[in-house]
Amino acid sequence: MKKKREIVELLFTVLFIIGCHTARHLKMNLPVFDKEGHRGARGLMPENTIPAMLKGLDLGVTTLEMDAVITSDKKVILSHEPFFNHEITTKPDGSYIDSKDEKNYNIFKMTFAETQQYDVGLKPHSRFPQQEKLKASKPLLSEVIANAEAYATTQNITKPFYNIETKTSSLTDNIYHPAPAAFVELLMNVILDKRVEDRVIIQSFDPRTLQIIHHNYPFMKTALLIEDFDKRSLNEQLSQLGYTPSVYSPAYPLVNQKLLDSCHEKKIKVIPWTVNDKKEIERLKGMGVDGIITDFPNLF
Repeated sequence: MKKKREIVELLFTVLFIIGCHTARHLKMNLPVFDKEGHRGARGLMPENTIPAMLKGLDLGVTTLEMDAVITSDKKVILSHEPFFNHEITTKPDGSYIDSKDEKNYNIFKMTFAETQQYDVGLKPHSRFPQQEKLKASKPLLSEVIANAEAYATTQNITKPFYNIETKTSSLTDNIYHPAPAAFVELLMNVILDKRVEDRVIIQSFDPRTLQIIHHNYPFMKTALLIEDFDKRSLNEQLSQLGYTPSVYSPAYPLVNQKLLDSCHEKKIKVIPWTVNDKKEIERLKGMGVDGIITDFPNLF
């Protein structure tokens, strides 16, 4: 009798563990209309920084869009380029990086501690004059998530989704970033550790990282990014990808009713980038897009 009871208890324990694991990987639906702050709120605050993300939350975004790169000591940090861009960077000595020299400031060759010596918030941005200037460095993805989650709690607002772009290219594997499989593992380690996988979208122009995510982590949402010069048909793009992503995310001039209808027939959401005009946001929203990525979340 005692042995039978022990077996029953063990069975319940196993079922409980399986249940918890399954529940953790349930997919939360994206917002009905997804308001995404590009690089946080790039038009208003220094891009891909914690202040930019919190500004986006203040302005009511449902998703914080950001870019991830990898340091030499395998830390996942936020940066649009895998190097220090001349438009936003102040060197440790107070001088600016020259455009001809920026690619030599390779983040993949720097430790996280070394990246923190560079400021990315003080230099005036010629294309974004409304951007508030403040001292800032490229943060760890883990810090961004922790700060956003805590801020949402203290402000009593809905916790956001995170749309994270993998900055990879077959031309720069192991030069500016790890090969896709290693990149994905480092990224997913952070996401799973922070327990936000049900509110994360992994996006990329590089189908390789999306294919690895889909194969190894099929519960994750993915978004296929499409450049404005891409002349392939939707079916050709999806055929190369090899599966149906959660989101199709094209440059906004590519969006037309035929494309939108084709995606919706395939149960794919359409979230174009980067729309910085209020009338254009309203036009696309009226057409039926499922969200908008913008540098100016105040336009929502």
